[in-house]
Amino acid sequence: MRFEMAARRRQVPMPAPCFQEWVLPSGERWAQFFRAGSDYIVRFPKLADFKVSSDGRLVRCSPSASIPAEIITHLYLNQVLPLALSRQGALVFHASAVDIQGKGIAFVGNSGKGKSTLAASFATNGFHFLTDDGLIVDLLDGQHRIIPSHPSIRLWKDSEEFLVTKPATIGPRIHFNSKTRLLANENVLFQDQPRSLDGVYFLGANVPAETVFERVRPAVALIELVRNSFLLDLDEKESLAGHFEELSLLVSRPIFYRINHPRRYESLANVRRAIVEHATSASRIA
Repeated sequence: MRFEMAARRRQVPMPAPCFQEWVLPSGERWAQFFRAGSDYIVRFPKLADFKVSSDGRLVRCSPSASIPAEIITHLYLNQVLPLALSRQGALVFHASAVDIQGKGIAFVGNSGKGKSTLAASFATNGFHFLTDDGLIVDLLDGQHRIIPSHPSIRLWKDSEEFLVTKPATIGPRIHFNSKTRLLANENVLFQDQPRSLDGVYFLGANVPAETVFERVRPAVALIELVRNSFLLDLDEKESLAGHFEELSLLVSRPIFYRINHPRRYESLANVRRAIVEHATSASRIA
């Protein structure tokens, strides 16, 4: 994939309406999607336009005036790159993932469910994380693998204060996002080699006193993965058909569970132990 920077320019109205948009809980437009011939433009109002080629192999950014480089990097790595990879046929999900004794374990859920907190909890306690968000899964020799992404984790302030008790490397602050970006170091461990995908845990809404695991049927797992997929064009039937075909193969594996766990920071050590025990249990896939 190639990423290019174009000249800074003021955003001008697009000639046609957007075919899709992402809206923040506040009601503010976060991203708008436009077609440009066979290519796509992803617009972040007042920040930047990213032109993505139809095959996802070229991304060209036109930043708005005075937008810092770290914001462009943030938008590209966390928003645009997963979308571009999906155009290349990759499976990309809103999920974090960690390495547990050589097994790639993913946590899937909507924003605010605690994916990053779980990943950081493992990474600051002797395990390695593979991705904070934008989980990339490929298929090699019949085996689904997790491909490591950018070596950083974004945390809300309260999670940072509880989890980061040793010296940390902090990435540049982004004015529109109050999360802190922790860069991998000797205290926030990162795995830069692919790991087999051996467990997928959908984060549930219940808050029990103890961690509870429940097997998820393939049909339910498929729906959850579709909901949490990065997809650039939901109207392109051929691309969607290929995506569903790959998802159907993935969900045929007995690796999907729903996890409901206590949502108190003081319980994280127990939650980690429960996940490690469950993820490494030989009877889990029986």
